[in-house]
Amino acid sequence: MHYRSVADLNEDIKANLHKIPEDVTLIVGVPRSGMLAANLIALYLNIPLTDIDNFIAGKTYTSGARGKNYGKDPFSGTILIVDDSILSGSALNKVKDKLKVVEDKNYKLKYCCIYAFPSKEMLIDIHFGLVDLPRVFEWNLWHHPVLNKACVDIDGVLCIDPTDDENDDSHKYINFMLNAKPKHVPSTKLGTLVTSRLEKYRPQTEAWLAKIGVQYEELLMLDLPDKETRIRLGSHGIFKAEQYAKKTDASIFIESNRDQALHIYETTRRPVYCVDSNEMFSGDVPLKQLVRRKLSRQKNYIKSFIKLALNRK
Repeated sequence: MHYRSVADLNEDIKANLHKIPEDVTLIVGVPRSGMLAANLIALYLNIPLTDIDNFIAGKTYTSGARGKNYGKDPFSGTILIVDDSILSGSALNKVKDKLKVVEDKNYKLKYCCIYAFPSKEMLIDIHFGLVDLPRVFEWNLWHHPVLNKACVDIDGVLCIDPTDDENDDSHKYINFMLNAKPKHVPSTKLGTLVTSRLEKYRPQTEAWLAKIGVQYEELLMLDLPDKETRIRLGSHGIFKAEQYAKKTDASIFIESNRDQALHIYETTRRPVYCVDSNEMFSGDVPLKQLVRRKLSRQKNYIKSFIKLALNRK
């Protein structure tokens, strides 16, 4: 799974600003994803910014009175149309069709996509990098069709994690599950929800999912008697990895805890996205990531040892 974060987008734009012609006087973003990239380019180059509809109407966004382009007609030079990516080229064609209404103005247009599917870069004037399939971006993850075949955790992903006080395996925990604050609410149907919550809490979990409007195919929960048994067995990551392995058509697992995400990846060798660290584990995991995991484990061992020592006093 090829992944690009907002931070990646920012760095790739900064590294490729030299590709943008010096005579560009206006940046036009393609809503919605293209506006993110267009805004960054406009800010770095101090060039006026607008969107497709305002461009057609001859309007630009108000900006500060500074820079070499201040006072110049933003429509007089090269106008750069910016989108975040190009795959088939159909979205680009729709933009070009929409811009036919300004053909009589003889604008000098160039098209830029930050990321291009290999071979499709030939359809545009400027691109900053090639990204093959399968791919997903941080800014479209929760609206992407990849979720239809994904395995997704609940706590820390769809909602915030319970506090230690709320996680009492009793009335406080039940209240948390029924009223948990949403963290990510997907706009598309999810494949399989895989959670370490106990099976006995299925009614509360299903009620909350229905309340916030999360659609899904299946909900898998731990079939254990209580919280103590779950902690003693330490089966969080093991359970999730087992279920992911069984779902042979699942394209990705989305987990919040980094250690569990790495365990799931190391067990299945299939794509795992960690929400907390904003990392995609796929293909060959870099050595630095494995080192970070070992250091994290060592810290946990030290904390457990100190806690045990204090309890024995």
